[in-house]
Amino acid sequence: MATRKKPEELRSHRWLGVSDLRSFGHRSRLRQYGFDHVDWGKKPVIGIINTWSDINTCHSHLRQRAEEVKRGVYQAGGFPIELPAMSLAEVFVKPTTMLYRNFLAMETEELLRSHPIDGAVLMGGCDKTTPGLVMGGISMGIPMIYVPAGPMLRGNWQGKILGSGSDTWKYWDEKRAGNITEEDWNEIEAGIARSFGTCMTMGTAATMMAIAEALGLVLPGFSSIPAPDSNHTRMSAVSGRRIVEMVWEDLTPDKIITKEAVDNAIKVHMAMGGSTNAMVHVVAMARRAGIDLKLKRFDELSREIPVIANVRPSGKYLMEDFYYAGGIRALMMELKDKLDLNCMTVSGKTVAENIQGAKVHNADVIHGLSNPISKEPACAILTGNLAPDGCVIKPSAADPRLLKHKGPALVFEDYNHMASLIDRDDLDVTADHVLVLKNGGPQGGPGMPEWGMLPVPTKLVKQGVRDMMRVSDARMSGTSYGCCVLHVSPESFVGGPLAFVKTGDMIEVDVPARKIHLHISDEEMAKRKAAWKAPEKKYPRGYGAMFSEHIGQAHDGCDFDFLKVTGEKVPEPEIH
Repeated sequence: MATRKKPEELRSHRWLGVSDLRSFGHRSRLRQYGFDHVDWGKKPVIGIINTWSDINTCHSHLRQRAEEVKRGVYQAGGFPIELPAMSLAEVFVKPTTMLYRNFLAMETEELLRSHPIDGAVLMGGCDKTTPGLVMGGISMGIPMIYVPAGPMLRGNWQGKILGSGSDTWKYWDEKRAGNITEEDWNEIEAGIARSFGTCMTMGTAATMMAIAEALGLVLPGFSSIPAPDSNHTRMSAVSGRRIVEMVWEDLTPDKIITKEAVDNAIKVHMAMGGSTNAMVHVVAMARRAGIDLKLKRFDELSREIPVIANVRPSGKYLMEDFYYAGGIRALMMELKDKLDLNCMTVSGKTVAENIQGAKVHNADVIHGLSNPISKEPACAILTGNLAPDGCVIKPSAADPRLLKHKGPALVFEDYNHMASLIDRDDLDVTADHVLVLKNGGPQGGPGMPEWGMLPVPTKLVKQGVRDMMRVSDARMSGTSYGCCVLHVSPESFVGGPLAFVKTGDMIEVDVPARKIHLHISDEEMAKRKAAWKAPEKKYPRGYGAMFSEHIGQAHDGCDFDFLKVTGEKVPEPEIH
């Protein structure tokens, strides 16, 4: 049996367990709440980082779930302390929550470091909260466990099942084409989000919650529980009990997040047909753990692992169906021969032990490896003279006819330029054109907004066109679909080749060959580069200015340069 920590070895002991003036002050303030000496000293202090807010509907139940986590902590003999953190409400925060992912990571790390915390429960789920919380928790290095918010219930309209995002884009095009009425559109708006919880398609939220479990940071089977399900309440209490034991066991993130665990997470992502956003986040999380993950690793594993989760936008079902079909444990059981089953997890058990006995209850929702739902992979990494450091496409959610395509570029200098032209009936565009959006990257957006699923021009929508080739340095929602080349790196704002594309240039994309090429000569490329002038920075002051100065490119995970792993331990706070 592994050696267990002694109470005097707890990190919080320095604040609460010694007899000096400073500890007197700390304890007296806790007594101000009505706590007493039995609540501290020989008990692990558990920090509950909660991203609940009144404007984040994905997390509207986390206020109550935090109380349930506390109950579990108390039951296991710990002392819980809730610490609110930035909520990052995906649909409300502008220009994008991605601008603030690193802010949440910093806040998480510093909340845990500056307080008397021995172990952490991280509560999130809405797109950027999972990577932000995990990045901060990894960098802090104390035992941590992730409590995912879980997906909302299925949407409904006139007997049809609706999925977040995916059906929004679908029916918006039908409205633009004149195929549904304004009344229909209002009914869809009222029926697409029926409960608290994250998007119930395989968007970024569901993808990142599953990845967190595949990394070993979520208790087995918990990442896909629907948010309103009573199992979600029990999961919160179980997680509270488990983190107390993790502290005594000193089960820290470095013992869980290994190269093999990261590969497991990428394989699960591929099998689920997960969001393209995962590439940016997994790179960032892995590098916080000292693992130098490259984009090419995603491409290597995408050739090995097909899409087997029949969930929108790559399939037809929703996350509620996925949970009933057996959930993440069942999917990982289907992948068992492809996974490293010896990886340790927060349960204190290996992946093999966690998935033992898992079964698929609906084979149309979770397929086997021999019967994938798509001939195309969940993602592919393309390189070429337009994207020297790589770009991303989701072949499983694109029209197959476009996966080998060559066409003339129609260039938009920024989002507002695109928005001013896209609905014009006189726009000179055909279905063969390649729509190109510049200045949507980490600095150009700023924050790399989800602009990459450029709308098909209204002129073409009315002609029945529903997909066309689109290229940008932006991201797209994980709920989106279509032939969208994303994350072009380096971005146009810093002088990447995308900055030099002109309307009429021929662009060729060959997904099977993993190539993207701008058909101009090297001499012409150099000439355009020499004539290019760098745009002014977006922010003169504040967090935005710091972001612009230190943000990395998409292929590096968009982390701040000063948060890189250096091998030197950040000192513990001095208590005077």
